Amino acid sequence: MDTEKLPPTFKGRQYEVRALGLRDFAGLRREDEPLDPFELAYFARLMVINFDEIAGLSEETREHLLGVGVNDWSGGTSSRPLPNGWRLIILNPKHGRARNNATLMEEVCHVFLGHKANRLSIVAQNKQGKTIARDYNEADEEAAYAVGAAALVPYAGLRRHLKQGRTSIEMARHFQVSRELIEYRLKVCRLWAEYRERHPEEDAARELRRRSFNAAANAGRGGGTD
Repeated sequence: MDTEKLPPTFKGRQYEVRALGLRDFAGLRREDEPLDPFELAYFARLMVINFDEIAGLSEETREHLLGVGVNDWSGGTSSRPLPNGWRLIILNPKHGRARNNATLMEEVCHVFLGHKANRLSIVAQNKQGKTIARDYNEADEEAAYAVGAAALVPYAGLRRHLKQGRTSIEMARHFQVSRELIEYRLKVCRLWAEYRERHPEEDAARELRRRSFNAAANAGRGGGTD
């Protein structure tokens, strides 16, 4: 395999090789061709069902999941298969397609990597914004997320877009993922420093947002300066 298409770290290369295998299985040939995890879900025998199709949910539960608790979950996969061997997966309907792509891709990777969940796998976001499925062990969780992210945004394609001067927003739009996932891939692929050099205006914007957030927080606590 051409090592130029692999990230510089040992662990990153391990994940990338598995991700490239998934992309090849999906029939993708270009290094920057977007991957549709909904097509791979068929081969993983995952049946994505609409949230409205869930029977037995109380109105209170439904309102919570789609209201104040909407950011506390990304999806759910049943560890007990249907009689035909398929498993059901539900994605948060309030999340955009980009976030649903990442959530579903992680679940697909759990299947392709042979991971087993003991019971209902609840997919949520941790404090770093990373998708976590709480019923898998930590190593499986890390592998599924990393391989899924690499399959959606492969190193070679990411680097090509970086060299072309694309912003993280433009890359996210192209690969049909969130901006946060693009920035995650830039960092783990050791491309973040180069990206920041090419887009200094984003550092300035981040600093402005940080200062605005801190000012708002201080104002909320009754702080501030005379």
